[in-house]
Amino acid sequence: MIILKTPEEIELMRAAGKVLAACHREIRKIIRPGISTWDIDQFVEEFLAKHDATPEQKGFHGYPYATCGSVNDVICHGFPKKEPLRDGDIVTIDMVVRKDGWLADSAWSYEVGKVSPEAKKLLEVTEKSLYLGIQQAVVGNRIGDISHAIQTYAQGEGYSVVRDFTGHGIGQEMHEEPFVPHFGPAGRGQRLKEGMVITIEPMLNIGTYHVSIDEDGWTARTRDGKLSAQYEHTLAITADGPVILTEQ
Repeated sequence: MIILKTPEEIELMRAAGKVLAACHREIRKIIRPGISTWDIDQFVEEFLAKHDATPEQKGFHGYPYATCGSVNDVICHGFPKKEPLRDGDIVTIDMVVRKDGWLADSAWSYEVGKVSPEAKKLLEVTEKSLYLGIQQAVVGNRIGDISHAIQTYAQGEGYSVVRDFTGHGIGQEMHEEPFVPHFGPAGRGQRLKEGMVITIEPMLNIGTYHVSIDEDGWTARTRDGKLSAQYEHTLAITADGPVILTEQ
């Protein structure tokens, strides 16, 4: 069942989104060679506590951390580690924030030091694909219009789109209906209605879209070991168009 949100509830989600976006801005300042995803995870825990918010991922189905820290060939759900990041790495930091009972979800991929032209282009195309998907998130369109916009652009630039993980509805629960694939034909799927709040979170790979899961049961990697990137926003569907609640 899709749970439509009132304007007042959307404002509460926007408040959570503001904390989340502010946290990402601070992460951008500290990302550098030598820092670890473990350090970033600890920073996020402290930042959220100072802003009367909590990390929703921690404890979710046993997940032990406040963030997911996914480096290079890790697509998503990477465990924070104490191994220092190296010059040229790319890392996605994904977090879900709860504030006053409402959630916001956003992931951002970062350059560590000086990255290769190949990595830089992957980041640029992945971020643009997110915003092309958001442009389709208007009342009357269908989920497939978002999916199709992302897939056609990404594949046109030579990248594959991960199939195993999708965007989703969000509110007081992390995962609500509808689910939002980042691939598929236009004109299909759930009709978008005012009051829906969803995440769009494309994951693009340089090589195959096929995934392998580490022994920890969480960490998802590209099966061919090539780079992956992800960008994600939480947005509300309104009569005036999509409103990004986790705007950076």
